Amino acid sequence: MTSKHRKPAAFKIDDGKESSPRTTPAVKRPRSKARRPVAVAESIELTEVENDPFLQEPSQIDDDGEVVDALTPPVAVARKRRFSFAKITISALGLLFSLAFALWIDGLITGFFERSAWLGWTATVLTAIAVVSLAGLAIREISALVRLEAVHKIRSAVEIAREEKNPAKAKAVQTKLVHLFSHRPETARARRQLKELEGEIIDGPHLMGLTEAELLRPLDEEARRMIVNASKRVSVVTAISPRALLDIGYVLFEAMRLIRNLAALYGGRPGTIGAMRLARDVVGHLAVTGSMALGDGIIQQLMGHGLASKLSARLGEGVINGLMTARIGIAAMDLCRPMQFHSLKRPGIGEFVGDLTRQATGTQKTAKKQ
Repeated sequence: MTSKHRKPAAFKIDDGKESSPRTTPAVKRPRSKARRPVAVAESIELTEVENDPFLQEPSQIDDDGEVVDALTPPVAVARKRRFSFAKITISALGLLFSLAFALWIDGLITGFFERSAWLGWTATVLTAIAVVSLAGLAIREISALVRLEAVHKIRSAVEIAREEKNPAKAKAVQTKLVHLFSHRPETARARRQLKELEGEIIDGPHLMGLTEAELLRPLDEEARRMIVNASKRVSVVTAISPRALLDIGYVLFEAMRLIRNLAALYGGRPGTIGAMRLARDVVGHLAVTGSMALGDGIIQQLMGHGLASKLSARLGEGVINGLMTARIGIAAMDLCRPMQFHSLKRPGIGEFVGDLTRQATGTQKTAKKQ
């Protein structure tokens, strides 16, 4: 089959201008019917720039991944301990009440001796046991606070070693970190690898990056499992709980236990006072950054992007409470971790949404079968 060629045409070259070639007449095509003009009664309003979704920043557009990423709390930073008149006042009043209590105990024991000798000696022995137990409790709490302060000092030393690029300081900090996690079986392989690579890396930031990647990776994975398990328990319990007061109580219980477990995982091993201090810092950080509670708009967006079609309203509330627990866990990781996230990726709230929704969906299917 031969291809069709253009017919020959004549050109004028006298004036240097080409004449239009003689071609076959164009085929007439049917003209499409155009819409008849109509009058618009209503006035046209232009969309303002701040309300145009195509001109907004990507983080402002409603999308599943972007809405979930917006729920991730910012990096938490431990508050500096400053001089406070309130602490001095509380300490003075505490000592005053302690003296008053000791005076009352002395009068009680004296009264027992006046009644009978064996009652007096019994009260004396019980008082001695209480004093020794109280002293042991105070020593344990003080040692727990000292461990937490040591972790914070290592955290500050790591950042200084990164900035100054001093190999001697980086090596000293690495030794402290290895000693801090020497009792953790998860870090045995990492400690052995760091020992084999000793002297191979002399640059401070690179040495800190290697230490974080090898030493803290298994601990971060365990921390993620802790946060996932706590979030799942909160989502299930709050979904089946008949009272809102029980929901609040259980969320607080799980949050405190999660904070204590994360602190113990990263070498802090806090006592009661240390756990309360960490919880105060976590709640204070979430409250200051405006992410303590999920806003109604974000809840509607999250529930409207496929979650409401899969879950019931009660299970959806459980998932939201689980996400709140995950946010607390992420903030607690920032405060308890002896190194900031540089070489390893900081966990986001999107890593826990899938686990919670899958669990809630499975729970709903099991309930329907029953």
